[in-house]
This record gives sequence, C-alpha cells and structure tokens, in this order.
Amino acid sequence: MQQMGHEQVVYCQDPHTGLKAIIAIHNTTLGPSLGGTRLWNYNNHEDALIDALRLSRGMTYKSAISGLNLGGGKAVLIGDAAKLKSEAYWRRYGKFVNSLNGKYITAEDVNTSAKDMEFIGMETKFVTGLPEFAGGSGDPSPFTAYGVYTGMKAAAKNAWGNDSLSDKTVLVQGAGNVGQYLIGYLVKEEVRVLVCDINEDRLKTAKQKYPVIEVVANDDIFDLEFDIYAPCALGATVNSDSISKMKCHVIAGAANNQLADENIHGPMLVEKGIIYVPDFLINAGGIINISVELEGYNKERALSIVEKIYGRTLEIFALAEQENVPTQFAAMRIAEKRIKDIANLRVGI
Repeated sequence: MQQMGHEQVVYCQDPHTGLKAIIAIHNTTLGPSLGGTRLWNYNNHEDALIDALRLSRGMTYKSAISGLNLGGGKAVLIGDAAKLKSEAYWRRYGKFVNSLNGKYITAEDVNTSAKDMEFIGMETKFVTGLPEFAGGSGDPSPFTAYGVYTGMKAAAKNAWGNDSLSDKTVLVQGAGNVGQYLIGYLVKEEVRVLVCDINEDRLKTAKQKYPVIEVVANDDIFDLEFDIYAPCALGATVNSDSISKMKCHVIAGAANNQLADENIHGPMLVEKGIIYVPDFLINAGGIINISVELEGYNKERALSIVEKIYGRTLEIFALAEQENVPTQFAAMRIAEKRIKDIANLRVGI
C-alpha cells in the first residue's frame, strides 16, 4: 500500500457462499474510485492482493488521463468462477461494496458479467455496467475494444506515417469479450489477424465469427512475424523474455498492466525501437462508457469521448519524444499532473 500510494484495502469473506474478496482503493482525489470486479482462481492470497493493488493503481491513471472525475479502485474475488457464481454470492459481495458508502463503485471485469452486476445491484447502488433493460449501459467490452482500435491506428500513424492498418499483421493475444470485438474491427479493415488464447472454446467461437483469422499456438508466439502485438488477456506479457524475442513495431492492446515492470520494460522497448501505447490510456473505453452511465447514459456521447483516445495517444508520443522518456512515463506524468492540480484546487477552496 505504501509503495503504490493506496488509501485503503478491504478484505471480505463469507463462509456460506465461499466469497473471498479484496477491494483495493488507490486514490479518490478526482472522485469515487471505480473499477471492475475480477473473479480469478489465484494461486494464493498474496498473488490476489498484488493484482488488486496493481489494477487499482492503473484505474487511477486511466481515469485521470481520460479526463474523468473518478478515482482508481479494483476488486478481486478468489476462486473458481464455474463453482462459485450464484445469486447469493453476488448479493453478499454487493453488501460489502455497499458498506464502503460509495467510495468504491464496481463494474464488470474478467469472469464477471452484466447479469452478475444485476445481482450486485440488488444490494447496492454503487454498481455500473448493469444490463440495458435494467437502466445500465450493458457490456463495456465493445467500447474498450473500440478505444484499443483507435489507439492502435494512432500508433500506426506514428510508426508508418498513416493510420491505415489494412496492410498490417496484428497478433491478438486473448479472444475474450474485448479481444473478439477488437478482432471484428480489424477484420473489417482487412487486417491480417493472428489470434491465440489458452481457452480453446474462445478460439473456436472467434474462428466461427471471423473465418479469415489465423489461429496460432499460444506457445512461442514471439517467434512469429507480425507488425502489431495486441495483448488482450492478463498482464505482464511484456517482459524481459518476450521483449528479447519481439520482432513487432507496435504494442497496442487491451490488457491491464502489460509491462511486467514499467521501470525496466518501458525503457527496454525504447531501446528496441518498439512503440508502446500505455495500457491505461488505450484501454480506457470501458470506464469512459461507464462514466457516461453515471451521468445519464448516452451511447453517442460515450463513443465521442472514446474517440479522443486517438488524439491523446498522439499527444503522448509527442511528449515522450520531446522529453526523451518512454511513453509509459509520459502518460503517467500527464495523469499525475492532473491529480495534483485538482488536489491543489480543492485545497484552495
């Protein structure tokens, strides 16, 4: 908590439903913390805690750089989604969220859905991403994918002088909800798309929807030739080992915490000449959509804000070049400056 600057970490457990949860609140300077609830079968509680801390910190930067009046928070639930999910499980979790009195607002994430949010919403109003029939905006995945696609085009413009992707090869790692929507955007632009995933069912679904894609083995993907790497699964796939093998020009994907260590691997990418679009910048489409839901949902308005990721990405590239720093650091400086400016503004009142 001290190393990453967190305000609060809450442990929750309920023996009856099997619920084990960690809610991490990183920073609420700009507003209440908002971030999804991830259900994952972690190896141990320490891994779950580290994930919650890293993810919630990322949400702070994501909201700040996107101009949202929200802070950073995240929840992780420990266990097997196939065995744990039930109405009682989610409603018990909703009670824990409600006990924080709005300091944390939850949403969808890995292994959670709009239906799960509906159950949570029976116990708290501090939940977003509800089904459309329940007054929410539904699945945020299309908006996250659209933001990634937009940021990817900006990266292409920076790398090759124009933002067309039609002559490029893109490796999408992860064919979950966001990954499949991203594949749809890429296929529409006639991109050559390579796809890998540890889940065979997801690969089959993706291949059925988009027959033109090429499914590749998950192992040794960095031995392949492609122009753009789009990590859309779990984090830390950009590490010392993978960077040493990479032949791509651009990294632009939806996964959170793509850099295993931002202080080591951001500079390594610069040395290798690989353009990196910071994850908290490019994957902000989902939280942007949810922020509009909090204000009174309008899909067109949400899309118009998501489209700003394109220009913001180009700004980050320009700042990184001007200050001779990795793009990750340039993006963090902009986010941190906004948080500091707003904190000083409030002190002034």
